[in-house]
Amino acid sequence: MEAIHSHMQLFNLSRKALAEVIGSSPRATEVLNRKRALTLDMIFKLNKEWNIPAEILVRPYHLANERGGKRA
Repeated sequence: MEAIHSHMQLFNLSRKALAEVIGSSPRATEVLNRKRALTLDMIFKLNKEWNIPAEILVRPYHLANERGGKRA
């Protein structure tokens, strides 16, 4: 998700920092690689801890393994 990548670059945050917010390193990797959609819990935590607007995080986006234009 572009908003998360941008926030991480802007504040020099690592994948480990994302893992600490959303729960685990594999989950952080999957989210960054668009293999896992954000859950409401992840959105809430990113909004609260990193101040990323929830309105941006809830926008639909394509996952890497999707076919036929479905959105997550």
